[in-house]
Amino acid sequence: MPTAGPAEWLPLPGVADKLDLSISKVHQMVRDGQLLVVKRDGIRVVPAELVANDTVLKHLPGVLTLLRDARYNDEQALEWLYEPDDDLDGNAARGLGGDRAREVKRRAQALL
Repeated sequence: MPTAGPAEWLPLPGVADKLDLSISKVHQMVRDGQLLVVKRDGIRVVPAELVANDTVLKHLPGVLTLLRDARYNDEQALEWLYEPDDDLDGNAARGLGGDRAREVKRRAQALL
C-alpha cells in the first residue's frame, strides 16, 4: 500500500514564521534532530502537520530519535510516519498529535 504523505509542506522560513523563531533557531532545531526535514524540488521542507499551532508536536523529537537510532534516515522516517494505519488516526504522524502518541512511541521503540 503506498504511503499517502503530508498534505502540506512548510519551507524552513515558513516554519520560522509559524513558530515565531529566527531562521537560525530553526536550523538549530534541525541540527538537534527536533524536526523532520526532507528536500522537495531542491527546497528543504517540513510536513506542516508536524508543526502544530506555535510549536513542534510534543512527542516528535523523541520519536525521531528512536527512528534514527533504528537507522532510519529522514526520508525513511517520513515514510514510517505517513504509512497508513487506522489504529493511529490514519497514520503515526496524526497519532502524534492526538491521544495515540504513546502508541506511536511504543511502535517506534519496537524498531530498535
